[in-house]
Amino acid sequence: MATATLSSKGQVTLPVRMRRHLGLRPNDAVTIETVGDAIVIKRAADFLKLEGFLGKALSTDTEAMRMRDAIGRHIRNRKR
Repeated sequence: MATATLSSKGQVTLPVRMRRHLGLRPNDAVTIETVGDAIVIKRAADFLKLEGFLGKALSTDTEAMRMRDAIGRHIRNRKR
């Protein structure tokens, strides 16, 4: 178990041991939920890794590919 302090802005820094255990790096997304009186923090799913999960795409037109690339860039470059 680790202890962290809540800042005046409501922020908590995750201890390095926990970040390493989850493989978290700066700007990685996490999900936060409450379970009873506990807060659970998990690594968020990387939706770009799900490509092809449902099989081959039905369309490979240029506009759809541009949109997919733009969404991917946005996700990779977003600041939190």
